[in-house]
Amino acid sequence: MQTFKKNSLLKRYRLKSSLPKHVAIIMDGNGRWAKKRHLPRIAGHRAGAHSIRELVRLAGELGIEALTLYAFSTENWKRPPHEVRLLMQLLKQYLRNEVKELLENNVRLQTIGRRQDLPLEIQKELEKSIQATAHCTGLTLVLALSYSGRADLTNAVKKIAADVKKGKLNPASVTEKTITDALSTSHLPEVDFLIRTSGEMRISNFLLWELAYSEFFITKTLWPDFKTKDFILALKDFQGRQRRFGGVTNIIGSFTSWAR
Repeated sequence: MQTFKKNSLLKRYRLKSSLPKHVAIIMDGNGRWAKKRHLPRIAGHRAGAHSIRELVRLAGELGIEALTLYAFSTENWKRPPHEVRLLMQLLKQYLRNEVKELLENNVRLQTIGRRQDLPLEIQKELEKSIQATAHCTGLTLVLALSYSGRADLTNAVKKIAADVKKGKLNPASVTEKTITDALSTSHLPEVDFLIRTSGEMRISNFLLWELAYSEFFITKTLWPDFKTKDFILALKDFQGRQRRFGGVTNIIGSFTSWAR
């Protein structure tokens, strides 16, 4: 039934079956969305939650394996305390309201980042949601909370250094896989595709190691306005890319084919 629904969606949206396995999104523009409408910033974050619900459902139906959302960075703690409190309340509300939806769509919730930095009540709510969806076998939804790419890399280096000190690991045997396995994302597929809304041209300390060979899609659309049609457009753009992973294509062969 799930395969039939996926194939139906691919046909409806004219997508190829070669979808990214792991999509990461920097959900930017909530504040600007609210400002344009003369609303408080939190109204933009509330509107952005609706985009999350819509895209999580669609990603799961399309058979994408993992969706990582940059929900709250370590730098976000520098925002005004009042705004941070409202964001934490919104996160709590989202978790309470969305568990049923996640279960209905077979979505497993996980987090990366310093969960211990979050208020205790948020930590407890997160743990309840994670445990409730642990048995789900569809999309893995990863919320990056109090997350820093540099901090994650630093922790990975510390783990590796500790293993070297204990004699469990020879420094000469450290490889890229050693580092990948020490990161908080080690259990997830490699990130194929990064989407950033609002038009900013930076990755903002997000998944620094994991984005090495990801395809990027930058849109000026603000996150609360980023809906199904925008996600489909991004996926179509991804499917039109030629991924070389640092290699080269057969330029002469390509030119010959074109010249014909």
